[in-house]
Amino acid sequence: MFIGLDLGTSGVRAVLVRPDGSVLESAEAGLQASHPYPGYSEQAPADWVAAARSALVSLAQRHPLAMERVEGLGLSGQMHGAVLLDETGAVIRPAILWNDSRSFVEAAALDAAEAVRNLSGNIVFPGFTAPKLAWLARHEPPSFARIAKVLLPKDYLAYWLTGDIGTEMSDAAGTAWLDVGARAWSDRLLEAGGMRRDQMPDLREGTGIVGPVRRDLAADLGLPGGVQVVAGGADNAAAACGVGALAEGDGFVSLGTSGVLLAARNGFYPDPASAVHTFCHAVPGRWYQMGVILAATDSLNWLARITGAEPATLTAELGALDAPGPMRFLPYLSGERTPHNDAAIRGAFLGLDIAQTRTDLTRAVVEGVSFALRDSLDALRATGADLPRLLAIGGGTRSRYWVELLATVLGLPLDLAQQGENGAALGAARLAICGVTGTDPEQVMTRPPIAETIDPRADLLEAYAQAHADFAASYPKLKAMP
Repeated sequence: MFIGLDLGTSGVRAVLVRPDGSVLESAEAGLQASHPYPGYSEQAPADWVAAARSALVSLAQRHPLAMERVEGLGLSGQMHGAVLLDETGAVIRPAILWNDSRSFVEAAALDAAEAVRNLSGNIVFPGFTAPKLAWLARHEPPSFARIAKVLLPKDYLAYWLTGDIGTEMSDAAGTAWLDVGARAWSDRLLEAGGMRRDQMPDLREGTGIVGPVRRDLAADLGLPGGVQVVAGGADNAAAACGVGALAEGDGFVSLGTSGVLLAARNGFYPDPASAVHTFCHAVPGRWYQMGVILAATDSLNWLARITGAEPATLTAELGALDAPGPMRFLPYLSGERTPHNDAAIRGAFLGLDIAQTRTDLTRAVVEGVSFALRDSLDALRATGADLPRLLAIGGGTRSRYWVELLATVLGLPLDLAQQGENGAALGAARLAICGVTGTDPEQVMTRPPIAETIDPRADLLEAYAQAHADFAASYPKLKAMP
């Protein structure tokens, strides 16, 4: 048996997987983020440990015999977070998360530094790890002076499980300290960010063995001695492993809290100016690119909070897909990454009318998110990515209306997997299988069975193409507003 452990922003998910990759059981434990000031987002690493422990113990209580047969545990987690350890291995301060935008000044300075984009393959976004540390150096110098090691969130769980301080390529690629093409720490990037090589964790590939779970901890978690922890991958890289997106032409679109449109690549094809992320894959010798929008289902959740209705209720009111509505929603509630790289921009409704209803607002929100994902598709295509079809994943895909709308806006068929585990936790378990058994990833990381394919509505393609053009033209107008 194998375990995949995924550390998200809102919770930890653990899956118990058979050798053939099928899921026997899953368990979850929730997490909360702290937002002490506008633009801040933090979590206590101790809360991650407590949630991971809870999820693993839950599996052990329900399937004690299966847990005794576990051979490997793979990890997945939210990217970019800065976990700071002192010389004793103690956590110095709460972790600064991926969706924290306080370091926008430092990010701009790093992005403008010589050779940074060429080596990292990316714009330096405020959410990346390097600008967070530059911000700490300016605003919390006592904490910065104590830093002995910097870890990514999931790698702190590996540290808890094994005592090893390390990371892997897909997570390291989101720090702005890694030469993404060479898959190695860059002295130039570290120098630009005011960091030292000795503060970096050891690097390994996603299928690399971290070490065994500590014997005393294994007993506490219901695991046998000698369970090997496998490095795993950043959340989207692990999700790509979970859905078999490994080679050129493979990809998925995720309607989660944030929105992701990901393309697997056989080589390193950076285009930083597009604001597309170019990262190492969790599988050795491969890369992936993705466009990211910061508020996908989060935009719908926001509307649900202010209207007092559940998100599912809002989308159920939409009925059948028809021509675009007259109102436009720009989903920049927390700023935006692809294609704008704009931490300061904020969302807007355009074309509000006194006759419009809650349903009109909902339609505008799901259209706006879909148009923003079309921006990411266009940016990916500009790098040379060819995506003939996409797998649609994430909570937003429970809305048939939204999936049909998104297929039409993207102009691509969207595949929906059969019910079951297809996310980052499964990808982490698959990485554990490959790491422990040595099996070729292409044999393990297969595409899920497809339940249904949603094709674009041919009769609406032109109307939505024009509506997307109007949406794209709205950003510079919004940007120009005082």
